[in-house]
Amino acid sequence: MSGDLEVLLRSRVPIIAVETRDESRVIKSLLRACANLSSTGGPAPVAPVRGAGLPLFQWTVTDGLKRLDVDVGPPQRTISEAIDILKHVRATNLAGAYALLDFHPYMREPTLIRLLKDIALNYDACARTIVLISYQLEIPREIEHLAARCELALPDRDARRQVVQEVARQWMHGNPRQPLKVDERALDILVENMSGLSESDTRQLARNAIYRHGALQISDVPEVMRAKYEMLNHNGILRYEHDTAHLADVGGLKNLKAWLEKRAAGFDGSAPELDPPKGIMLLGVQGCGKSLAARACAGIFNVPLLRLDCAALFDKYVGESERNLRESLGGADLLAPCVLWVDEIEKGFAAGDADGGATRRVLGAFLTWLAEKTSRVFVVATANDITALPPELIRKGRFDEIFFVDLPNQQTRGEILKIHATKRGIALDAPTLSSLAAACEGFSGAEIEQAVVASLYTAHSQHVGPGPRLLAAEIASTRSLAVVMAERVRALRSWAKERTVAAE
Repeated sequence: MSGDLEVLLRSRVPIIAVETRDESRVIKSLLRACANLSSTGGPAPVAPVRGAGLPLFQWTVTDGLKRLDVDVGPPQRTISEAIDILKHVRATNLAGAYALLDFHPYMREPTLIRLLKDIALNYDACARTIVLISYQLEIPREIEHLAARCELALPDRDARRQVVQEVARQWMHGNPRQPLKVDERALDILVENMSGLSESDTRQLARNAIYRHGALQISDVPEVMRAKYEMLNHNGILRYEHDTAHLADVGGLKNLKAWLEKRAAGFDGSAPELDPPKGIMLLGVQGCGKSLAARACAGIFNVPLLRLDCAALFDKYVGESERNLRESLGGADLLAPCVLWVDEIEKGFAAGDADGGATRRVLGAFLTWLAEKTSRVFVVATANDITALPPELIRKGRFDEIFFVDLPNQQTRGEILKIHATKRGIALDAPTLSSLAAACEGFSGAEIEQAVVASLYTAHSQHVGPGPRLLAAEIASTRSLAVVMAERVRALRSWAKERTVAAE
């Protein structure tokens, strides 16, 4: 980043804005950049001269103004108010860079905006560069043309590995008699999954993992990912799903499972010649396992699962809904590699103009992100009502494939029964399992699970052990969705027949 800052300083940009939470890293980069420049904007002298580089000052509301490139004593605490620092910079004849930390609350005050503008417009007379450093910065329109933004480059894979190794050395130095146990595979996974974090955040997560028990193991990965999510998810619209699923937890859906397994190598990077898959849409009857399949995607790819709450996207203020989406998708990009589960997508992107066009704008932003994303974020969108979705969302190319999750056939119903009965300690032999699977024809996976759960309640109330008899009675007393909403199920099947791929 110091190179970028040096270029901006050489380019004589009067105001530089840096959005970051890692302000100490920006200050270090500024020190390096200023050391390579003189007060005239040219290179500093080769000979080591005291203060030969561009002077660098730092201002905070708590400490006032302090020079950083040379030690000239304690900070000037009398210059602690925002208006005082800008008046001081405007009045001084000393060219240099002035780093103002957490100045964003003052960026809407007309007097301060005017002072910033005065300093910028007088740059040719005295080259004073204002560097605004804050976690969030909105540049007022009055001075937009006088300012430039500088992005803080995040550590790459090698840099992240060096940070983790540095933390490991620090731990071993403090614990010389206790060897550090490092699982190389766990180290590789952690370094990969720390992408999108600043250097300080990477160091903090590495310390959390290593200092907890003097080791770095596979078991540390979920906790590190949970902590990373909490660092990056500032708006609360994304939810980190701690529990994913495995293929063994999903009955049926053999076509979907095979499709995902074929693309695992393209997603995890082990086959670099393959393009990583973008995502899928799962359309189907309610309760047939779309949500479980979304969780299984994360399990198959061995990455975190994020759930996007579409209902929480929308805000009453103009432009805030789109901003919420951009920040959420940006968070998913930073948490990559991951699976992004957009549950019941029709509730967030259903066509309609009753909200002043907010839905259309949010949809447009989502489609743009889908088309342009380069991060390894695999999108799984689930939907129950395809007719509520706009055509541009479901056309070919938006997702790699659209799968239809239908009511399970008899073999799949048997698999689902066995999974849920085994989890709850109900023994079913093969003939009984086949008979019960036939009895629950037209049931969804959720209805089968609920029948198993209900049989346990009945067994408890009757003070008997759970078994096939009670399970058969619960199945017989259940009215399935396929019967209650037969017309809607038929219409959904009819729509999907020629337009989607069967998940089973």
